[in-house]
Amino acid sequence: MSERLLIFLHNHLFTILSSITFGEWLKLLDKNDFSVDVPYWPRAGMITLGSVLNSYLAWKERCAFGPVLDDVEILPPLFILGHWRTGTTHLHNLLAVDSSFAFPNNCQVVYPKTFLLTEEQIAPWMDRWLPQRRLQDNMRVRVDMAQEDEFALFTTTSFSVYTAWVFPRSERYYERYLTFRDIPVQELQCWKSAFIQFLKKLTWKYHKPLLLKSPPHTGRIKLLLQMFPKAKFVHIHRDPYRVFQSTKHTTLTAGPAFALQRRNLQWLDDGILRRYRILYDAFFEDRDLIPPGRYHDLSFEELERDTIGQMELLYEKLSLPGFDTVRPALEQYVASLTGYRKNTLPDLSSSLKQRIAMEWDRCFDEWSYDKSK
Repeated sequence: MSERLLIFLHNHLFTILSSITFGEWLKLLDKNDFSVDVPYWPRAGMITLGSVLNSYLAWKERCAFGPVLDDVEILPPLFILGHWRTGTTHLHNLLAVDSSFAFPNNCQVVYPKTFLLTEEQIAPWMDRWLPQRRLQDNMRVRVDMAQEDEFALFTTTSFSVYTAWVFPRSERYYERYLTFRDIPVQELQCWKSAFIQFLKKLTWKYHKPLLLKSPPHTGRIKLLLQMFPKAKFVHIHRDPYRVFQSTKHTTLTAGPAFALQRRNLQWLDDGILRRYRILYDAFFEDRDLIPPGRYHDLSFEELERDTIGQMELLYEKLSLPGFDTVRPALEQYVASLTGYRKNTLPDLSSSLKQRIAMEWDRCFDEWSYDKSK
């Protein structure tokens, strides 16, 4: 099957909500007044049909594995923080070559309620249907590659800013889940329970510390420390102008793969600027809560220039063991990226650059990026 046809099917029929259960699907539709735009009715129909089977499989998995998971102890995770398009995926893939870590893969985050029961059957099917490259850039995609845990939480609870990609007319509402501040206690407890359950499944399967990457976690440091007091954190930053360009490109290219409503592009720039501020206001407020020796900050630009050297420094700063053992696998992975071509993105207008420089001022100053270039 051609790559073009796979992308067409991905954009028009399949979605991350393919694994939602019937009850959660009805609640999500009700929350959004069943407002699905006509072009997305086939996608909504596929989700509805699949949700019935998902409910049965989720029940079957709970019966088979529920008692086993009760006593699982989650080992202290390593969280990768950073806004979208700052290099979090690249860093995730680099750290994932270390076999002392485990991580959620594409199949597991898409089917968080059933993967213990169904991954062996579903993963080969997913590998055939996934486009070979990500829609928003040229990065390779495989079903067994590391993926964001936020997708699993989005599917199981809908308490995620990613739900705004499905129902963009409600994006201001779903932005509250970037930080989980000022939300009902019941929703917070539901999200925490779903997160713990997902991580217990991964821990039971792999018996290793988990490597977790999701940009929204950047605004949840306090909450994550409450849940995982011994967790470690690494944050990656990038030129804010480039982050804005790339985030806008991603929203325009990958966003339609989630949507059930048309997006009003008139307010696209406003939303990107606002969510960046929400995320980093919380990040700077909570960053100092992380105990010494359990946080490291690195630059995407420096990681690109000296990948092995920066990874060695990361291991040293976070007291991660075994870098000399990991180095050959890292070098092999870095060599495999030779020839990778970045997107060519439209230039920013002078007025938009001025606005970015003003609204994201603290991040320019914090990491010494040039506002005038």
